[in-house]
Amino acid sequence: MPKVRTPCTCAKIYLISTTTTPSLGPLHSLSFGWPFHNTMSAIHFRAPTVRKLIGVAVLATGVLALYSYSTGTPLRFTSFQTPWSQKTCTPQAYSDGTWVYHPRTNATKMTDPKDAHAFSGFEACASSREYFWHLASDREDQWDRFPKAQSWQWVPGRGCEDMRSLDPAAMVKDMVEDGGWYLVGDSVSENHFFSLSCILYPHVRAEPDWTLGGFDRAWPQYLYLKPDSPMIPYIKFPEGFNISTTPLVKFRRIDILLSQEQLIGIHNSIQPSDTVLEDASLFSDEAVWTMPPSEYLAEFNAPLPEGNYGTMIVSTAGHWTTNLFAKTSPPGIEGVINLFREAMKHWMDEVQMALWQSHKLRSAKMGASQRKRPRVVVRAYLPGHENCHDHRDPWKKIQPWNNRWFNWADIWEFNDVFDKLTSDNKKYPDIHYLGIDRPARLRPDAHASGDCLHIMSGAGVLEGWSHYIWQYVTRELS
Repeated sequence: MPKVRTPCTCAKIYLISTTTTPSLGPLHSLSFGWPFHNTMSAIHFRAPTVRKLIGVAVLATGVLALYSYSTGTPLRFTSFQTPWSQKTCTPQAYSDGTWVYHPRTNATKMTDPKDAHAFSGFEACASSREYFWHLASDREDQWDRFPKAQSWQWVPGRGCEDMRSLDPAAMVKDMVEDGGWYLVGDSVSENHFFSLSCILYPHVRAEPDWTLGGFDRAWPQYLYLKPDSPMIPYIKFPEGFNISTTPLVKFRRIDILLSQEQLIGIHNSIQPSDTVLEDASLFSDEAVWTMPPSEYLAEFNAPLPEGNYGTMIVSTAGHWTTNLFAKTSPPGIEGVINLFREAMKHWMDEVQMALWQSHKLRSAKMGASQRKRPRVVVRAYLPGHENCHDHRDPWKKIQPWNNRWFNWADIWEFNDVFDKLTSDNKKYPDIHYLGIDRPARLRPDAHASGDCLHIMSGAGVLEGWSHYIWQYVTRELS
């Protein structure tokens, strides 16, 4: 475990590698940061050195200003840029890293739920859905976890040296110009959505407003660009984009990716010819939220101004349990995994066909468009941690299971199904598997207050998903 250090009280200068997006204040350049070792260099200077540097900077600025005035040449400041080469940071390379202690505050304890903002490097969060539960600051009896739980930074492995730092302003720009994100999954994907609402704040607003009352897990959730975002002048809006009604991000609660009727049919089709099912209904009466792919694919592929999505982010496995799928043949987890394997073949066939058709229609309408093909990324599902609230530090290596809670010990098999199916990139060229679960597997200390599956926003796990997915779809797929 890296040595825990006290945050330095000396002055700091951050040299930040970003895109050509202008610097838009401390949220986008300093306080949020998630400063990876290769994209942000933190140089510590003592006060006398700082005064000398400031004097040099003022003198240099004066010289440049005088030159600008005398020559009529406008003086412009642009952000730093990182040289970038394609295919530099694979999911495996990203995951083959380590957690390093990196506090974002000098505070030593939590005294108010809102302290989680500063501990996490957030200004605030746009979503109002179970606000402090998502930040894990809703229970005072667990405040001893803070700020340490938010004081860790993921440093990727070799091959990710050119990975750019997480830049909310640049993400917003890409979500407009390259296409927004459509999240499909269960309540862990909802964790991811909430974290995005914190990362992208204050550029976005969220709907629905959960403070007004009412509740339905099936309600879609949205992030929209705020009309007063300072990014507006720097974005090239596609024709038909409506700031008020075109989402940047949408989350759909879809636990098992296909409808129950579809899965019953698939289950029946894979039975041996001599098998007679005593009960073909497959499911127990456990609650589940889902819909057929045709419905959410239609939303994903909807034209402007209703939709402007470029990336669908999918994750599933948590509800594929013997409690929900209580009547599989063969019984038990073996039957559930067999069904999952066959069902995901059907799902991927349907999704890839819809992506081909969408790309064909877009190309016919827009001509030689510079927009990328619509794509789907499947994020590896994350099992929970046993007795998670007993932990206060990351692990150095993934620990073996002591119990078989839910289907957690078998999650790797569900992830393996996607890994193998997507390896056929001729059949599924637009569906990509991202095995980026290892950073989260090493964080038993990063869970929400009420259980050991859901992840708190601000601990770096959910933010790491957004960071790498953004890198992958804007760089690795370019």
